[in-house]
Amino acid sequence: MPMTSLLAFLIAAVAGYLLGSVPFAVIIARAHRVDIFSVGSGNPGASNVLRALGKGPGYLCFFFDAFKGVAAALIGFGMAWYGDLAHGPGEYSMGRLLAVVCLVCAIFGHSFSIFLGFRGGKGVATTIGGLFVVVPWVMLVGVFLWLVVFFSSRYVSLASIALGVSLPFSSVAFKYPVWISILCLVLAVLIVVRHRSNIQRLCAGTELRSGRNA
Repeated sequence: MPMTSLLAFLIAAVAGYLLGSVPFAVIIARAHRVDIFSVGSGNPGASNVLRALGKGPGYLCFFFDAFKGVAAALIGFGMAWYGDLAHGPGEYSMGRLLAVVCLVCAIFGHSFSIFLGFRGGKGVATTIGGLFVVVPWVMLVGVFLWLVVFFSSRYVSLASIALGVSLPFSSVAFKYPVWISILCLVLAVLIVVRHRSNIQRLCAGTELRSGRNA
Protein backbone atom coordinates (compact mmCIF):
# COMPACT_ATOMS: atom_id res chain seq x y z
CA MET A 1 0.00 0.00 0.00
CA PRO A 2 1.48 3.40 -0.91
CA MET A 3 2.64 5.63 1.91
CA THR A 4 0.08 8.25 0.89
CA SER A 5 -2.71 5.73 1.52
CA LEU A 6 -1.25 4.73 4.89
CA LEU A 7 -1.11 8.38 5.89
CA ALA A 8 -4.68 8.87 4.71
CA PHE A 9 -5.92 5.98 6.85
CA LEU A 10 -4.05 7.33 9.87
CA ILE A 11 -5.52 10.80 9.39
CA ALA A 12 -9.00 9.33 8.89
CA ALA A 13 -8.69 7.28 12.08
CA VAL A 14 -7.50 10.19 14.22
CA ALA A 15 -10.01 12.63 12.73
CA GLY A 16 -12.86 10.18 13.20
CA TYR A 17 -11.98 9.42 16.80
CA LEU A 18 -11.64 13.08 17.78
CA LEU A 19 -14.88 13.97 16.00
CA GLY A 20 -16.72 11.13 17.68
CA SER A 21 -15.30 12.07 21.07
CA VAL A 22 -17.10 15.43 21.12
CA PRO A 23 -19.66 14.83 23.92
CA PHE A 24 -22.73 16.67 22.69
CA ALA A 25 -24.91 15.11 25.39
CA VAL A 26 -22.66 16.58 28.08
CA ILE A 27 -22.46 19.95 26.33
CA ILE A 28 -26.24 20.23 25.89
CA ALA A 29 -26.92 19.08 29.45
CA ARG A 30 -24.42 21.55 30.90
CA ALA A 31 -26.06 24.34 28.90
CA HIS A 32 -29.19 23.48 30.88
CA ARG A 33 -27.19 23.26 34.13
CA VAL A 34 -27.62 19.50 34.36
CA ASP A 35 -24.94 16.87 34.94
CA ILE A 36 -25.97 14.13 32.53
CA PHE A 37 -23.95 11.57 34.51
CA SER A 38 -26.05 12.13 37.62
CA VAL A 39 -29.52 11.77 36.09
CA GLY A 40 -31.38 8.79 34.72
CA SER A 41 -29.07 6.02 33.60
CA GLY A 42 -26.05 8.32 33.73
CA ASN A 43 -25.40 7.55 30.08
CA PRO A 44 -24.15 10.55 28.04
CA GLY A 45 -26.39 9.88 25.07
CA ALA A 46 -29.45 11.25 23.34
CA SER A 47 -31.92 8.93 25.12
CA ASN A 48 -30.81 10.10 28.54
CA VAL A 49 -30.85 13.75 27.45
CA LEU A 50 -34.39 13.22 26.15
CA ARG A 51 -35.48 11.74 29.45
CA ALA A 52 -33.77 14.37 31.60
CA LEU A 53 -34.35 17.53 29.56
CA GLY A 54 -37.23 16.84 27.22
CA LYS A 55 -37.83 16.49 23.50
CA GLY A 56 -36.05 19.64 22.29
CA PRO A 57 -32.63 18.95 23.85
CA GLY A 58 -33.02 15.19 23.31
CA TYR A 59 -33.73 15.47 19.59
CA LEU A 60 -30.99 18.08 19.23
CA CYS A 61 -28.51 15.70 20.85
CA PHE A 62 -29.60 12.86 18.56
CA PHE A 63 -29.15 15.12 15.53
CA PHE A 64 -25.62 16.13 16.52
CA ASP A 65 -24.61 12.57 17.43
CA ALA A 66 -25.95 11.30 14.09
CA PHE A 67 -24.22 14.18 12.31
CA LYS A 68 -20.91 12.98 13.74
CA GLY A 69 -21.41 9.74 11.83
CA VAL A 70 -22.42 11.54 8.63
CA ALA A 71 -19.46 13.91 8.88
CA ALA A 72 -17.02 11.06 9.55
CA ALA A 73 -18.15 9.13 6.48
CA LEU A 74 -18.04 12.24 4.29
CA ILE A 75 -14.53 13.03 5.53
CA GLY A 76 -13.40 9.60 4.33
CA PHE A 77 -14.97 10.01 0.90
CA GLY A 78 -13.61 13.55 0.67
CA MET A 79 -10.09 12.45 1.50
CA ALA A 80 -10.13 9.83 -1.27
CA TRP A 81 -11.36 12.41 -3.77
CA TYR A 82 -9.20 15.33 -2.68
CA GLY A 83 -6.09 13.20 -2.17
CA ASP A 84 -6.53 11.54 -5.56
CA LEU A 85 -5.79 8.19 -3.91
CA ALA A 86 -7.50 6.07 -6.52
CA HIS A 87 -8.52 6.26 -10.14
CA GLY A 88 -11.20 4.69 -12.25
CA PRO A 89 -13.62 2.00 -10.98
CA GLY A 90 -11.78 1.53 -7.67
CA GLU A 91 -12.15 5.12 -6.57
CA TYR A 92 -15.48 4.60 -4.85
CA SER A 93 -14.15 1.51 -3.07
CA MET A 94 -11.19 3.48 -1.69
CA GLY A 95 -13.52 6.26 -0.62
CA ARG A 96 -15.84 3.81 1.10
CA LEU A 97 -12.90 2.17 2.86
CA LEU A 98 -11.65 5.50 4.19
CA ALA A 99 -15.21 6.44 5.12
CA VAL A 100 -15.56 3.20 7.10
CA VAL A 101 -12.27 3.75 8.94
CA CYS A 102 -13.28 7.28 9.87
CA LEU A 103 -16.79 6.19 10.88
CA VAL A 104 -15.69 3.24 13.02
CA CYS A 105 -13.22 5.47 14.86
CA ALA A 106 -15.96 8.08 15.33
CA ILE A 107 -18.23 5.45 16.88
CA PHE A 108 -15.46 4.34 19.23
CA GLY A 109 -14.76 7.98 20.02
CA HIS A 110 -18.41 8.49 20.90
CA SER A 111 -18.46 5.37 23.08
CA PHE A 112 -15.02 5.91 24.65
CA SER A 113 -14.46 9.66 24.50
CA ILE A 114 -11.01 10.96 25.32
CA PHE A 115 -12.72 14.06 26.71
CA LEU A 116 -14.77 12.01 29.21
CA GLY A 117 -12.11 9.69 30.55
CA PHE A 118 -12.94 7.09 27.89
CA ARG A 119 -16.60 6.99 28.82
CA GLY A 120 -19.40 7.76 26.40
CA GLY A 121 -22.72 6.93 24.82
CA LYS A 122 -23.81 3.75 23.10
CA GLY A 123 -23.08 4.90 19.57
CA VAL A 124 -26.43 4.10 17.96
CA ALA A 125 -27.11 7.61 16.60
CA THR A 126 -23.57 7.95 15.26
CA THR A 127 -23.84 4.51 13.64
CA ILE A 128 -27.15 5.43 12.01
CA GLY A 129 -25.80 8.68 10.59
CA GLY A 130 -22.63 7.14 9.19
CA LEU A 131 -24.22 4.03 7.71
CA PHE A 132 -26.81 6.12 5.90
CA VAL A 133 -23.85 7.50 3.94
CA VAL A 134 -21.87 4.26 3.54
CA VAL A 135 -24.61 1.60 3.14
CA PRO A 136 -27.95 3.42 2.87
CA TRP A 137 -30.11 0.38 2.04
CA VAL A 138 -28.82 -1.51 5.07
CA MET A 139 -29.59 1.48 7.26
CA LEU A 140 -33.07 1.96 5.82
CA VAL A 141 -33.92 -1.62 6.83
CA GLY A 142 -32.42 -1.01 10.27
CA VAL A 143 -34.39 2.18 10.87
CA PHE A 144 -37.61 0.53 9.65
CA LEU A 145 -37.03 -2.33 12.09
CA TRP A 146 -36.23 0.16 14.87
CA LEU A 147 -39.55 1.91 14.29
CA VAL A 148 -41.51 -1.34 14.24
CA VAL A 149 -39.93 -2.65 17.45
CA PHE A 150 -40.15 0.68 19.27
CA PHE A 151 -43.77 1.43 18.46
CA SER A 152 -44.80 -2.13 19.30
CA SER A 153 -42.86 -2.33 22.57
CA ARG A 154 -41.97 1.28 23.54
CA TYR A 155 -38.47 0.11 24.46
CA VAL A 156 -35.77 2.31 22.88
CA SER A 157 -33.09 -0.14 23.98
CA LEU A 158 -34.81 -3.16 22.41
CA ALA A 159 -35.37 -1.22 19.18
CA SER A 160 -31.70 -0.22 19.09
CA ILE A 161 -30.57 -3.80 19.66
CA ALA A 162 -32.89 -5.00 16.87
CA LEU A 163 -31.42 -2.37 14.55
CA GLY A 164 -27.91 -3.50 15.38
CA VAL A 165 -28.62 -7.20 14.92
CA SER A 166 -30.21 -6.51 11.52
CA LEU A 167 -27.09 -4.86 10.07
CA PRO A 168 -25.02 -7.92 9.06
CA PHE A 169 -28.07 -9.76 7.71
CA SER A 170 -29.14 -6.79 5.59
CA SER A 171 -25.62 -6.29 4.25
CA VAL A 172 -25.59 -9.90 3.06
CA ALA A 173 -29.10 -9.63 1.62
CA PHE A 174 -28.13 -6.55 -0.41
CA LYS A 175 -24.92 -8.27 -1.55
CA TYR A 176 -22.46 -5.73 -0.22
CA PRO A 177 -18.78 -6.77 -0.21
CA VAL A 178 -17.75 -9.28 2.47
CA TRP A 179 -15.73 -6.69 4.37
CA ILE A 180 -18.83 -4.50 4.64
CA SER A 181 -20.72 -7.45 6.15
CA ILE A 182 -17.86 -7.97 8.61
CA LEU A 183 -18.04 -4.28 9.51
CA CYS A 184 -21.79 -4.57 10.09
CA LEU A 185 -21.23 -7.63 12.28
CA VAL A 186 -18.65 -5.77 14.37
CA LEU A 187 -21.01 -2.81 14.78
CA ALA A 188 -23.85 -5.16 15.72
CA VAL A 189 -21.70 -6.76 18.43
CA LEU A 190 -20.65 -3.33 19.71
CA ILE A 191 -24.26 -2.15 19.92
CA VAL A 192 -25.35 -5.30 21.77
CA VAL A 193 -22.40 -5.14 24.19
CA ARG A 194 -23.03 -1.45 24.90
CA HIS A 195 -26.65 -2.37 25.74
CA ARG A 196 -25.78 -5.26 28.07
CA SER A 197 -27.23 -3.49 31.13
CA ASN A 198 -30.44 -2.83 29.20
CA ILE A 199 -30.59 -6.51 28.21
CA GLN A 200 -30.29 -7.48 31.88
CA ARG A 201 -33.16 -5.13 32.77
CA LEU A 202 -35.26 -6.40 29.86
CA CYS A 203 -34.78 -9.99 31.07
CA ALA A 204 -35.62 -8.95 34.63
CA GLY A 205 -38.67 -6.97 33.51
CA THR A 206 -37.33 -3.74 35.04
CA GLU A 207 -36.48 -1.82 31.86
CA LEU A 208 -38.59 1.32 31.59
CA ARG A 209 -40.52 1.94 28.42
CA SER A 210 -40.07 4.93 26.09
CA GLY A 211 -36.33 4.99 26.80
CA ARG A 212 -36.57 6.28 30.36
CA ASN A 213 -33.83 3.96 31.48
CA ALA A 214 -32.04 3.51 28.18
